Amino acid sequence: MNRDQLAALPCWEGEWTAEPLSGGLSNEIWKVTDRVGSHVVRFGGDYPFHRVDRAREAMSARAAHALGLAPEVEYTGPGVMVTAWVTGRTWTAEDVRARPEAIAALLRRFHTEMPSRVSGPGYIFWPFHIVRDYARELAGTKHEPHIPALLDINSQMEAVQVPLPIVYGHHDLLPANFIGDGETPSLIDYEYAGFGTALFDLAGAASNAEMTPEQSDRLVTAYLGHPPDTPFRRAFAAMQCVSLVREAMWSMVSEGNLATPGVDFDAYAKENIDRLGVFLERYRQEFGS
Repeated sequence: MNRDQLAALPCWEGEWTAEPLSGGLSNEIWKVTDRVGSHVVRFGGDYPFHRVDRAREAMSARAAHALGLAPEVEYTGPGVMVTAWVTGRTWTAEDVRARPEAIAALLRRFHTEMPSRVSGPGYIFWPFHIVRDYARELAGTKHEPHIPALLDINSQMEAVQVPLPIVYGHHDLLPANFIGDGETPSLIDYEYAGFGTALFDLAGAASNAEMTPEQSDRLVTAYLGHPPDTPFRRAFAAMQCVSLVREAMWSMVSEGNLATPGVDFDAYAKENIDRLGVFLERYRQEFGS
């Protein structure tokens, strides 16, 4: 992206400076500072192969901001969104592992308060369907030999899910999507936000941060307000595995559709497959095959 495209945006006040930001796996990100402050610019269009709709993303981000959970959306245009700069640091996996109760409180509020704020068609994020759809997209690619085993895991883990109320979820709870210096961070990146099960956000937050079983129990107990029963614990452990299956397959699909400088999608897929092995073994030791 060149400076001419930044300069063409109509939202700057006075003179401005820009610097690229690292960390985006599928979007190009810049920090722009003008007379009134700093802003984050994210370039990225609709991604049908990932079911990413930028209008839905912006709507979700605005709804989250209205609840005080996300930075303000200052401008949107074709393939670009500008949000207010959040003071504070990007969280690490260690930060998430250290604060399971804070993450639980944030998710509880997000899940229960967002449905009354969002608008438009009710997009459903069901990870098991997404995995099956990714498998269809990966047919004929170099990844195809690995897909049957991942689909088998997906089916096994879907079979042990428990009925839960439908909530509005974030569905991309990588540690880097939490930002702030306090106990309650802001949430960023709403590409995958939609209606679904709370278990995917809980499991994703835990698996992406590589929480220990004890930390995961603290997260779930704080979210529910009481210790989970065995069926819920099994469903949660299964969803952790599926969250990693989906993340690995997301990277495989991205490799064939995105060209993000500095991102090695093969390596990211392998990282998640390796992590899946750990969580799958943990699941099988506790609940059997």
